[in-house]
Amino acid sequence: MLKKKVAVITGGSRGIGKEICKKFAENGADIALIYAGNVEKAEEVVSSLLQYKVKSKAYRCNIADFEETTKTFSQILKDFLTIDILVNNAGITRDRLVLSLTEKDFNDVIDVNLKGVYHTIKQVYPVFMKKRSGKIINLSSVSGLIGNPGQANYSASKAGVIGITKSVAKELASRGVCCNAIAPGFIKTDMTENFINNKTIIESIPAKRAGFPEEVAELALFLASEKSNYITGEVIRIDGGLAM
Repeated sequence: MLKKKVAVITGGSRGIGKEICKKFAENGADIALIYAGNVEKAEEVVSSLLQYKVKSKAYRCNIADFEETTKTFSQILKDFLTIDILVNNAGITRDRLVLSLTEKDFNDVIDVNLKGVYHTIKQVYPVFMKKRSGKIINLSSVSGLIGNPGQANYSASKAGVIGITKSVAKELASRGVCCNAIAPGFIKTDMTENFINNKTIIESIPAKRAGFPEEVAELALFLASEKSNYITGEVIRIDGGLAM
C-alpha cells in the first residue's frame, strides 16, 4: 500500500507512534523515526522494522527547536532522497488545573505539541509542493475538541493542531497534498495510564473501553494511502464515541 514511500514519523519510539512506524513499514514504507530522548527505545523500533525489508533510521530531534528540526529534516532528505508522508505524533503533557499551571508548563506543551507541528510542516511544505503530492497527518486529540479539566495547555495545543491542519489543507489542496488530523480519545499508552485505569472514565466512553494504538495506526495508514486522496482538512475522531 505504501511501497517506495518515505514516511517521517515524530514520536515514533513508543505508543501510537511506534505502532504507526510498524504499520507503515509492514505496508512497504521506508521510515525516518524522530524521537526526543530515549535512544534505546528508538533503536529497538528501527531494529524491529528490519523484518519488513524496508529502510529505517532514527533521528534524535527536539521538534520544538526550529533550527534543530531544520537540520534533522535536511539529513533525512540526504539519507532518503525524498519525503512522501509526514506524521506529527510527538506530544507531551503537563497536566494541572489553571490555578497551579505555570507559564513554563503552558509554554512547554505549546512548543512541542503545536509549534513542533508547524516546524515539521515547514520542512516538508516545499518538498510536497514541488512533487505535487504528499500526505500530512497530525495527531490532535478529543481534548482539542471538547476540552478537559486540568489540560488547558494540552487542549489549547491540540485545538491549535486542528487549526493548522485546516489552514495547510486549504493551502496545499491544489497541489495534490492532503492534510488531515486524527483526534484520539483514551488510547492505551504510557501517557494515558492514569486515565484508563479509572472506572468512571471508562464508563463515560460509549464503547466502554479504551482504544488501542494499533487502531490509530490503521486509521493513519488509510490517510497515508492513495485511498484517501480526496480527503483533506478533516478531523477524524477515534474515541469510542466519547466526543459525540
